[in-house]
Amino acid sequence: MVGTSFTLPQTRGILTPGRRLADLTWLRVGGPADWLYQPADEADLAAFLAALDAAVPVFPMGVGSNLIVRDGGIRALVIRLGRGFNGIEVQGDRVIAGAAALDAHLARKAAEAGLDLTFLRTIPGSVGGAIRMNAGCYGAYVADVLEEVRVVTRDGRIEVLPASALNLRYRQSDLPERAVIVSATFRAGRGDPAALEARMADQIARRDASQPTKARSAGSTFRNPVGFSSTGRADDTHELKAWKVIDDAGMRGARLGGAQMSPMHSNFLINADGATAADLENLGEEVRKKVFQSSGITLEWEIMRVGEYPQG
Repeated sequence: MVGTSFTLPQTRGILTPGRRLADLTWLRVGGPADWLYQPADEADLAAFLAALDAAVPVFPMGVGSNLIVRDGGIRALVIRLGRGFNGIEVQGDRVIAGAAALDAHLARKAAEAGLDLTFLRTIPGSVGGAIRMNAGCYGAYVADVLEEVRVVTRDGRIEVLPASALNLRYRQSDLPERAVIVSATFRAGRGDPAALEARMADQIARRDASQPTKARSAGSTFRNPVGFSSTGRADDTHELKAWKVIDDAGMRGARLGGAQMSPMHSNFLINADGATAADLENLGEEVRKKVFQSSGITLEWEIMRVGEYPQG
């Protein structure tokens, strides 16, 4: 816990005690962080972490698009990157993006320059989260286009890591523990800007027709069984898709408190009516139980669940 026994370093950024995290997650649930730290820029973040007592736990947080923060909050200093980390720069066939840049914004800026990162257009969240989860759809993944990442380590060192060092795989990566991604370099294939824009418009239309994009959700709730990906390709089959086994277990539209598995897409857990984090997590666990009883398959969470359960 970050308490009065620790003196927090000086910063040019913003330090907020007891910050309620429900305001910062797409599901709109979660208790407070002991402290929320919003660094001014990379130099501020590096100096702050270098001076921060090594005993203070830290939790890097993106835009909260793939996250359930439990109702008891997080006993740590939560680091959330903002405007100093959302720049996007095109250099030839490379795109350098800050970790706080939205995936959709990166896809659009790249397309304007005739570079194809279109698969990122419909992925919720920011660049840092997309790298951590090796995000992908339509047969393309971050691993296909990532060249290197720039991180600030827990002790304040700035390191540049090649993509090969991250061991990117289905919805997983191996980043140094407690390191904060600050930017990344992507290498993209070329394409006609108008054609790339048309492709993204088609992707958005397909997404909006099949997913509850107007609801409070965190994207896909569970990974597809045994690592099968949602490629969207013509030869892709659905026998081992998470939504299919959830349907087979009769859990499409299931509710618990204010939480619901979306009737529109059964692998989307939504805050339908003032859900608590406990409602959402418990409904997810009930889905996992029913799927195992129905098919013998144990679904793995794709949404990250962090923090403490409330006391009492």
